[in-house]
Amino acid sequence: MFLVERLEALLANGKKLPLTNNVVVDQNAALALIDEIRVAVPEEVRSAKRINQESERIIEQSQVESERIIARAQEQAAFLIDERGLTQAAEDESRRIIGEAEIDAEEIRRGADEYAVGILVGLEGELVKTLQSVKNGIEVLDERRARVTGGGRADEPLANEDDEEDYPEEADQPSRR
Repeated sequence: MFLVERLEALLANGKKLPLTNNVVVDQNAALALIDEIRVAVPEEVRSAKRINQESERIIEQSQVESERIIARAQEQAAFLIDERGLTQAAEDESRRIIGEAEIDAEEIRRGADEYAVGILVGLEGELVKTLQSVKNGIEVLDERRARVTGGGRADEPLANEDDEEDYPEEADQPSRR
């Protein structure tokens, strides 16, 4: 989020062109910031994967716990039957305990799923915002480049972006797009 705010600040602090909504920004600063965003986005994806793995681990734990509770309930039911001979009461208690265990397990699973979905939805929103900011920044830079190389008209199509002869100083550098 910090990088998006820096991109917004870069655009907000650019020199405004009279009679337009366009601004002039430091190209090197903008490209450096875009590079930082490219590095940061994969970290956000790794974070989402970690969160997803954690939610899977929680679900597995809840499954193990529910199985343990069910086994304990079955043992308790068997003890009641063997010890007291109260067959009907033991069956009723066993069903009640198993039902409670299944309800508890389902609540744990649902809570873990809701947590994971909430985290992933929030992350998705942040990624969408970041991607839109990057696209807007690229669009502004492309329009500026089009005006510079195309005689100052933003509505003309861009020169071939892969044509390195237009920018010989960038020929040895990795592509920015």
